[in-house]
Amino acid sequence: MKNVWSRAQWLVLFLILFLIGMLGVVKDNVEVRAVPDQSYQRLQVFADVLEKVEQSYVEDVDMELLIYGAIDGMLKTLDAHSSFLKPDLYKELQVETKGSFGGLGIEITIRDGILTIVSPIEDTPAFRAGLEAGDRIIKINEDPTKDLSLFEAVKKMRGKKGTKINLTIFREGADEPFEVAIVRDVIKIMSVKARIEEKEFGYVRITQFQENTGRELKKQLLEIESEAENGLKGLVLDLRNNPGGLLDQAVLVADEFLESGKIVYTDGRMKSQKMEFHAHPQKDKHSYPIICLVNGGSASASEIVAGALQDHHRAVILGSQTFGKGSVQTIIPMQDGSGLKLTTAQYYTPNGRVIQAKGIEPDIEVSNRIEDKGRPIRFLREKDLERHLENNEGEKEKEEAAPEEGAAEPEAAVKDAQLTRALEILKSWDIFEQMQQEARAVAMDDASTAP
Repeated sequence: MKNVWSRAQWLVLFLILFLIGMLGVVKDNVEVRAVPDQSYQRLQVFADVLEKVEQSYVEDVDMELLIYGAIDGMLKTLDAHSSFLKPDLYKELQVETKGSFGGLGIEITIRDGILTIVSPIEDTPAFRAGLEAGDRIIKINEDPTKDLSLFEAVKKMRGKKGTKINLTIFREGADEPFEVAIVRDVIKIMSVKARIEEKEFGYVRITQFQENTGRELKKQLLEIESEAENGLKGLVLDLRNNPGGLLDQAVLVADEFLESGKIVYTDGRMKSQKMEFHAHPQKDKHSYPIICLVNGGSASASEIVAGALQDHHRAVILGSQTFGKGSVQTIIPMQDGSGLKLTTAQYYTPNGRVIQAKGIEPDIEVSNRIEDKGRPIRFLREKDLERHLENNEGEKEKEEAAPEEGAAEPEAAVKDAQLTRALEILKSWDIFEQMQQEARAVAMDDASTAP
């Protein structure tokens, strides 16, 4: 009698081969890892369950749906940033870094199963509608967002230009949830904006790290440097509410202001995930002092730049503690057009400081109250996320003494306490630098005399 395999068994064989590929990779001299026998035994249990479901469930089942659901469930046992992307969701992800797409203009995450805004992106429908960091989206149109995956939510919110979407928002401090109607638009993000402040200081705002951010920064710097009559006497680099983006562009931005040394390094379980990125001498020198503005909406690539400039004493970091997203996600395409977004390493600053679930602490802490809103905003942080990846230092995070206050619109300098303070420091830079040097000397003396 022939031993005819069921459809479920063939699918399980495919899944086993997939896992072998994930657990034991042989490519480009990457280390080979054996697949433990226990993994095969547990996969047999999975095969048995799948076969019973196919044979005995009360209704016919969609095997693709079952397999995708099983993989999705497996990834949900990991950290909050690892996920399985079905083919249509994988296509959505590929759109994100191109800088032009139809949607609302918000960076989102999942917190306690609820879709939560990390930050609205400037000059987008969401920003103009008044959505804020920390807002929870409890409904998209009439559909609850509870247990909705991040990429499913993204797919629901994107659409053709001119179409309307209703979001039901829960905001901390509000009496009850409220509805916000937003008209979708083509989200073409200008990642770098620059202008002259008070005739002699430069202001550069980076909203996101996209494909051409490094090149655009160089261009904008040269323009404002040529506009200043007697040359720039200082620069404010604004990374507030910048949710991150592409690692290579963050490295280019930091490299623009550094001449040598490490910018960032990553560390993971595999040799291929242990990488270092270094600065290089630049043709166009920017010798003026820099104040870098950050807040709780500054995440990932923004934290890499801020951490590098801080460790090299190239910029004074001013504002409030950053988001703390210091993990590396690798996007692995699958044969059927789906994708695997997997956390494979963590970022570290040049001095070895961990970013994950900790963030970058500013050198000078300055809160920022928006005059026309007059109330503090508590930023969502990485450590607030369910299933967040712990940092490797094993340190407890210090409790926040009070809720933070959100960043004002950068254009409204009169309302922007952080920008105003940055410009004040630049105006008296010689005095400030002398005080900083004295403080560092005292710290070194204390360290040398310590038992």
